[in-house]
Amino acid sequence: MPQSLKSKVPRPKLQKAASWRMLESRYFMSSKPSAVVIQDASPSSKDSSVLPPKVGFVSLGCPKNLVDSEVMMGMLAQAGAQLTSHAEDADILVVNTCSFIESAQQESVNTILEMARYKNSGRARKLVVAGCLVERFRDDIRKNIPEVDAVVGTGELENILSATGIAPTPADNSPFRILTSRPEGDAREAQGRFSRESWDGAIADLPNYLYDDATPRILATARHTAYIKIAEGCDHPCAFCIIPQLRGKFRSRRFESVVAEAERLASSGVREITLIGQDTTCYGEDFGLKDGLSLLLAKLATIEDLRWIRFLYAYPNKISHRLLQTIASHDKICSYIDVPLQHASPAVLKRMKRGGGADIFLRSIDEMRRTIPNVTLRTSFIVGFPGETDSEFEELCEFFRLLGSGRRRSFLHRKKASDP
Repeated sequence: MPQSLKSKVPRPKLQKAASWRMLESRYFMSSKPSAVVIQDASPSSKDSSVLPPKVGFVSLGCPKNLVDSEVMMGMLAQAGAQLTSHAEDADILVVNTCSFIESAQQESVNTILEMARYKNSGRARKLVVAGCLVERFRDDIRKNIPEVDAVVGTGELENILSATGIAPTPADNSPFRILTSRPEGDAREAQGRFSRESWDGAIADLPNYLYDDATPRILATARHTAYIKIAEGCDHPCAFCIIPQLRGKFRSRRFESVVAEAERLASSGVREITLIGQDTTCYGEDFGLKDGLSLLLAKLATIEDLRWIRFLYAYPNKISHRLLQTIASHDKICSYIDVPLQHASPAVLKRMKRGGGADIFLRSIDEMRRTIPNVTLRTSFIVGFPGETDSEFEELCEFFRLLGSGRRRSFLHRKKASDP
């Protein structure tokens, strides 16, 4: 991974067109029992003649990042801001960035530069950068893109109020809950898994917040569907992944909080819910809940107005028989499992610090297919991981053949500084 953003900030011409899209706000979700359309919300200013500032959002990357954007939009709307889906109409622009792989970093930089144009020659007077790129390149962003007025990391979402100038960051009554990690996360930390000492400008504390059902949130998805983040962070030691450093140790939301949010979403018209987390199959382990995801899915399946429930992502060795039985027992729980396997060679998986292998995976997939009729499996693989031999690649190809027909994704591994 490059050590600086300098090479990613080509001026005055961008390397390629940015693929950004302004978010369109839909519903204002708060702890109240019902939702209201955001356009009907009144500004909180005492002087009704003063128009509230307009804020435009661009959210890049994964659904977890989208939920973070929705939470920040909810906080700003509650504080009196007006949201706009047109960059040219915005007084304040926020780019919530991704930093998972180098191409995502470049897309984030390109999008920031696109938004900077609206500040240099348009109506916008403030540009805020949030998300994973901030965690990785906090100082570089401010140094190399002077149009950026403020940065907000993945664990600092409540700072969006002061960063945009809408309101001070609340000193008390935070809309977030600070959660503790499980023993596995503490053990990984002792081994250096979460170290960010080489990242210039990275704050010392790892992100440790997680929103709950009382946190304001603006939905930006289609009317019928919504994401619910049930966990944040990751404790797994995967050698190719930067997520633990970007988002901290694994931590779960409280069971009752997830159910309350799902019930409120259903009452507002949402019919499909996707539970998200870097590893949803570990849900509840940090507060001693066994088979937490199975229990949560079964409870959500009793919500009358919901029609479809799914979850992203599953870790291969965490898919229990009880989880499979729960999926098979409830029509509302989609017969769909997204489980990134990453490779099939035991030697490659060991170098990836994941474990497993073709034989283990095939037995697990066979159980899925026997337990859940017509199950759909989605997976991904990495090819070209450092040290991969021709014979190990052939093991992966043979695994494809044994797996049978279907669609799967393969990614070419791009070497970075932290690779073995």
